[in-house]
Amino acid sequence: MWGAIPLLLVVLGACSGSPAAPSAGPGPTEPTEPALPTSAAPPTTQAAASTSSTVPAFAGAAVRVSAADLPSSWRPGCPVDPADLRKLELSYWGFDDQPHTGALVVNATEADAVIDVFRRLYDRRFPIRRMEPVDVYGGSDEASMAADNTSGFNCRRAVASGPPRWSAHAFGKAIDVNPVENPYLLEGEVLPPAGAAFADRTNVRPGMAVRGGELVEAFAAAGWSWGGGWANPDYQHFSATGR
Repeated sequence: MWGAIPLLLVVLGACSGSPAAPSAGPGPTEPTEPALPTSAAPPTTQAAASTSSTVPAFAGAAVRVSAADLPSSWRPGCPVDPADLRKLELSYWGFDDQPHTGALVVNATEADAVIDVFRRLYDRRFPIRRMEPVDVYGGSDEASMAADNTSGFNCRRAVASGPPRWSAHAFGKAIDVNPVENPYLLEGEVLPPAGAAFADRTNVRPGMAVRGGELVEAFAAAGWSWGGGWANPDYQHFSATGR
């Protein structure tokens, strides 16, 4: 009697239409994506973080100006017309070790060369205190120097002994860089007065113009000369005219 029971179970299974479950255990399951470790960041997030910390590239552009843009630095009778000048909008590296944007007004014929100079200084992170047209200071060379401002065009006479003559700045062909760190030593007078702390040129500090240094070499590469070798050294002064 007991031998008939297995046969009966087989018959009942066939009639139900459902095969008997395998005795070897459950079948294979669908594969799943492996979970990322909690510390892993998606590649796009890493790229974004890297981009946000990148130093901005140098930017330099030349913009036309009119007499209205130069209310204090230009007047009728100046040796150059506003149409022959350009305002350069330039990136520069500050003493705070951060990039900034400033403006210089120069002769249109020198615009490309000056942009190249400041591109080189920016790439080497040479520090500049500030860079504003002298009109911000009412056209006053003294006020601009006292503010340690790097400036270009200013329709004024040369600050020098001898007969009055136009400065190279009056043609837009001269730039004064970091006047406090690079004073003008005129017959015993220090201009600006705060530059007295930098009269000793053997004590080289950031922002100074020294022979063979980044600032002097950058202007020399553009064909501009430096006033640091004059009898009355003008360490801040660079010009396309040699004076």
